[in-house]
Amino acid sequence: MFGGFGRPQPSSAEKIAAAEAEMDLVTDMFNKLQQACMKKCIPREYREGELNKGEGVCIDRCAAKFFDVQMKVSELLQQEAQAKGAGGGMGFGGM
Repeated sequence: MFGGFGRPQPSSAEKIAAAEAEMDLVTDMFNKLQQACMKKCIPREYREGELNKGEGVCIDRCAAKFFDVQMKVSELLQQEAQAKGAGGGMGFGGM
């Protein structure tokens, strides 16, 4: 009964809404990744049906950098949220 530390358990509708919101975020992130890396690594005029080695390497590196940046931003946002929770909501940079 007290396993949730006094917080009510989310209903099925809330769980579904949370899952849908997460899917929207993942889809949005994938679309941004695809657009950024395609723009950077793939020429507008296709000359071959398959990726050449340079394009493949570029896309691999672009995707890795994209996810690294996403993780760093996520960590900073989590730190900010924790600081607001613990510090009375002083905001980013302490102001």
